[in-house]
Amino acid sequence: MAIPEEERVPEEQRLGPVVRRGDQIQPGTTDQRLLDSDGDTGWVHTDPWRVMRMQAELVDGFGALAELPPAISVFGSARTPAGTPDYAAGVELGRALAEAGFAVITGGGPGAMEAANKGARDAGGISVGLGIELPYEQGINPHVDIGVNFRYFFVRKIMFVKYAHGFVVLPGGLGTLDELFEALTLVQTHKVTRFPIVLFGTAYWGGLVDWLRDTVIAQGKASERDLLLFHVTDSVEEAVALVSKESER
Repeated sequence: MAIPEEERVPEEQRLGPVVRRGDQIQPGTTDQRLLDSDGDTGWVHTDPWRVMRMQAELVDGFGALAELPPAISVFGSARTPAGTPDYAAGVELGRALAEAGFAVITGGGPGAMEAANKGARDAGGISVGLGIELPYEQGINPHVDIGVNFRYFFVRKIMFVKYAHGFVVLPGGLGTLDELFEALTLVQTHKVTRFPIVLFGTAYWGGLVDWLRDTVIAQGKASERDLLLFHVTDSVEEAVALVSKESER
């Protein structure tokens, strides 16, 4: 007895660019699964669906930031209290960058990020905050003009680099160090060019610089010329001058 056409199992199944054969063939079609409202909802937690979320975040970020003027990303600790010298330096830095014609991009949170956003906004500049979904919600600080919240750290990092002409790094913790060393790696490997990186606060960053020179470079894990990838200063004016000069402004 012949098997009805609709009951035959295909030898090969093409699902868009994917080819499935043998036991890997899936029942039904993509359209059928899309339109079947009684199906399993676990697909919203699968990797292909996460890819769509990542793509959506990239599109949203590009759309929000594509028309920014030249910008500088400013990093620093979310735990920097208002009223401290580090917070005051952040405000002064944000103001000076805005007065130099830069938009200021931060992680959008409190502390040093809020300080830089506040300074930029007070000076009439464009203040941008790129937030991140965390177990403890921080929210976008009130001094941000354009805010984008991200699920994925790597998408957020792309925005920090793509739309910035340089980094200024205020005293900060592990998140700040993460951004700093990623930027250094991108410059070292020529993934980005003419990208100034300024560490603000010689007392805070001095130990790190000493370790890089006396341990990492001394043991051959990096090159002496890698110390030229960044500048260290205590001067807001010098920080702005460095990012302006090296970004060809």
